[in-house]
Amino acid sequence: MNEDQIINGEAGKPRRPPRTPAAFTGQYTQPAQVALQEHDDDGPNNNGQVKSDACATLSPASLTSSQPFHTSSIPPTSAPGLLDSASEDDEPATATCFERSTSPVSVLQRNKGAEYRKVGEEGVCKIHRFSLYETVSWFYLVGGDVLDCKFRILKIDRTADSGDLSVVEDEIVYTRKEMNQLLNAVDDGNKASGGLRMRCSCWGVLGFIRFTGAYYMLVITKRSQVAMIGGHYVYQIDGTELVSLTSSSSSRPKADRMPEEARFVSTLSNLDLSRSFYFSYTYDITRSLQLNMIQEREALGRGLLRKSQDYQDGMFVWNQHLLGPASVALQNTYDWCIPIIHGFVDQTNISIHARTVSITVIARRSRFFAGARYLKRGANDLGYVANDVETEQIVSEALTTSFHAPGPQLYASPNFTSYVQHRGSIPLHWTQDNSGVTPKPDIELNLVDPFFTAAALHFDNLFERYGAPIYVLNLIKARERIPRESILLKEYTNAITYLNQSLPEDKKIVYKAWDMSRASKSRDQDVIGTLESLAKDIVSRTGFFRSGDAVFWKSSTQNGVARTNCIDCLDRTNAAQFIIGKCALGHQLEALGITTNAAVEFDSDVVTVLSHMYHAHGDMIAIQYGGSHLVNTMATYRKINQWSSQSRDMVESFKRYYNNSFLDRQRQEAYNLFLGNYIFVQGQPMLWDLATDYYLHHADPRAWSPGKRKNYIKWFDPRHLEERRMPQEVHPTGALANKPLHFFDDYWREYYRPTNISAFPKILSYKVNSLRKYPPPKESLDGGAEAIDPQSSLAAANKNNQQDNGRPKSDLSYVDTPTAANQDYAVKTSRYDEKQSGTALSDWLRQPAQPPRPEPNNPVSIERDLQSERKADKPPKDKSAATQWTLNQFVANSLNPTVIESEADEYLRYINHPSNLPLVVSTDDPPHPNADFLGYIQSNSPDAAANMLSTEDDIADFEEFLNVGDDPLTVTDADTPKKRYKAYRQWLKGRSLFKQQRVDV
Repeated sequence: MNEDQIINGEAGKPRRPPRTPAAFTGQYTQPAQVALQEHDDDGPNNNGQVKSDACATLSPASLTSSQPFHTSSIPPTSAPGLLDSASEDDEPATATCFERSTSPVSVLQRNKGAEYRKVGEEGVCKIHRFSLYETVSWFYLVGGDVLDCKFRILKIDRTADSGDLSVVEDEIVYTRKEMNQLLNAVDDGNKASGGLRMRCSCWGVLGFIRFTGAYYMLVITKRSQVAMIGGHYVYQIDGTELVSLTSSSSSRPKADRMPEEARFVSTLSNLDLSRSFYFSYTYDITRSLQLNMIQEREALGRGLLRKSQDYQDGMFVWNQHLLGPASVALQNTYDWCIPIIHGFVDQTNISIHARTVSITVIARRSRFFAGARYLKRGANDLGYVANDVETEQIVSEALTTSFHAPGPQLYASPNFTSYVQHRGSIPLHWTQDNSGVTPKPDIELNLVDPFFTAAALHFDNLFERYGAPIYVLNLIKARERIPRESILLKEYTNAITYLNQSLPEDKKIVYKAWDMSRASKSRDQDVIGTLESLAKDIVSRTGFFRSGDAVFWKSSTQNGVARTNCIDCLDRTNAAQFIIGKCALGHQLEALGITTNAAVEFDSDVVTVLSHMYHAHGDMIAIQYGGSHLVNTMATYRKINQWSSQSRDMVESFKRYYNNSFLDRQRQEAYNLFLGNYIFVQGQPMLWDLATDYYLHHADPRAWSPGKRKNYIKWFDPRHLEERRMPQEVHPTGALANKPLHFFDDYWREYYRPTNISAFPKILSYKVNSLRKYPPPKESLDGGAEAIDPQSSLAAANKNNQQDNGRPKSDLSYVDTPTAANQDYAVKTSRYDEKQSGTALSDWLRQPAQPPRPEPNNPVSIERDLQSERKADKPPKDKSAATQWTLNQFVANSLNPTVIESEADEYLRYINHPSNLPLVVSTDDPPHPNADFLGYIQSNSPDAAANMLSTEDDIADFEEFLNVGDDPLTVTDADTPKKRYKAYRQWLKGRSLFKQQRVDV
């Protein structure tokens, strides 16, 4: 097994031998063939132009430069037709195309003998941006890395037979100049047929799909950043385009010529891919953080560079059907195609005790048995349930960016924690017929299975994904005048009882049934208190994940999961998941060392933020499954909702009924087509002619009945019950030994973008959601949401801190001359008086327009007034109130900086000083010297210069300062005794980097 196979994790997989550049002859006589070669019987003409696509007769030697390939080369700004990435403040939503020059063949004759690097070698990054070019016969997909310095190219045949996907992948990595020359050669070789034209630019390829004729390629045209995990960005898809891989200029087929094809395309367009679909280039968003960290460590233990990128059985990979043709046609499928998830992603930063904590909520919807509310109920015969959603809550401290600890210790950072929950329909065979006009159709049990086969398959799958124990929280109604939900309650209870008979005592399914709807309507029951007691029991049984190592930071894993359900798995389920997430949040903050105990107050700022994140999470899940927002929110179960929430609930109920009755069937057809549940076969009914899609989501009995059936008693796999453990820290060996950190995880370039110039308001870390997004409104939000007080603790402190005249002190006061105008301005700029619906953190970076200030007449009186104001604002004797007063003054002075007149004059002299210096420096004084200039040149007297001597200790310290290691950002054991790392050593012992003391203002 050679080094290439070790690095790529493909032991035993044959690789193409590297190409050797041929000598440049000055003409296209018989050059070496490259991967994009096209055969042309006519050959080159006398002018050196190729009649077919130019890649057919283009040698690597003719494309190269005399310098070797550099991994961090920055394209020169003087080169024609090149993009200057540094000129962009931030990446736009729409991708920019690869701009190329129109230079003829003479450009190709300048470079010779460059060294090519192939895919998989060190320094070759993942593709982040794509440009699609076309000729009459071919598509050329050009992909560039995150720095826009290295490029690859893919070639797609437009003239292939219907139903065939012909793709040629070039494994050579080109520089910008070489790619520019290659495209110019292609353009020059196709002048007779129109040349090379730009089709579109995109951010990624979702895959290939076929209906009745030729293939289509689905690409991402718009995106937006929504989260950052371990230095890796997570994006939301904002726009897509379906490109027909035919010689036709239009991507949409004509309805008069191909009516079936046109209707399939129209059906697929009913699935809105611009909402709630997410992807990441370098982070596996389809799996939980715990699973990713475990698999990465296991891969390092086997001597592999990274874990396997096998998404064939990915439960949450929604474009799996589109990736199938790509995996057959491409050797490096996931270098070009991006797996996506369907669900919800949100991230918020909050400061707790001067430590920034990032809270991320990720919801992944299963692609199995997926569909609309009344069309997909219960479970299918393979054990997959409807509305199956995995919710992950990641809490991390933004002290470090990556997943790695100093050393470097790969995937051992102690600053990441995670907790996973699950929701899904009741795993029984039951349906609801909504063909009538009733808003609540009757529930029917279609199949009574004494062995509960569907439930057994479902829980065995949960054991495989999360381990044991499984905590089932069943929130459906127990008592009804007309039995509906209660029918399922009895059957579900019998299923759990039967399945627990075969499980070991410590691995049994924990079952808790509670009528949450009845409890919320009762005056003597505390819904939130009951849920909190259940949440404590759940988290104590399952635990949570925390990364770390076995020496300094002990890691922990989550074993088991909380499975919550109601009848729809929407309103009640979302409220219960929020309470469980709140309990887990307390343990996560305690594990990070931010709090001293796991108790988190319900009305605290962090819980307020978490509540709104779960509210948005529930709304998105409800829209995807039910067609409307949540009807009952957390305010409903806390019994703090306003009277206006009743009208809102009625509107949402009507929207849900309308969508379920009239629009769900079209959406279900789009799901079946996109997920590959329906594949067109000649002679079979069309998708829109099917009376039901039952057979699309259930296995064919003729396929599994001849085989051996699963044991009805030993229905589970014992291997799935084994405890999940974090592998021990493994140092890379063999070919991976002594490799730098960016070789394993190049998060640095993706997150910091060293070649781009950007502004703070456009960076995700600064514009991410925070407390500023949730100002305290005078009324409840959305007519039913709870009132938010992002600074409840600050408001309580300020309420007790009153001036003599009874006016409360403003949180952000304008510290300057205490005039009436300034006092009015201070009141207007208070955070508690903001009436905007949401304010981003970028507002903090903008200096507010200050009102005109009167000219000072007497500096002595101004100073006296300032002293009297500070005396009036003397902090109270209470220690907590004094700390709060200090924080308020610190924030006020930071947001509204002021200077006195003398400081302003000194700064004006400082900035005007260079303009007063002479342009020519000589030993003679100028004829009319400036006083400042003379003072400057006479300040360094000979006596002062004689005293400027360095001791041996000074020289030793300076030499130590100049001695910079290969990786200056990594702190090794040898650096520990140094003085500069004193605070770092204290932090390793568990002490805080900051001291809680008053700030002088």
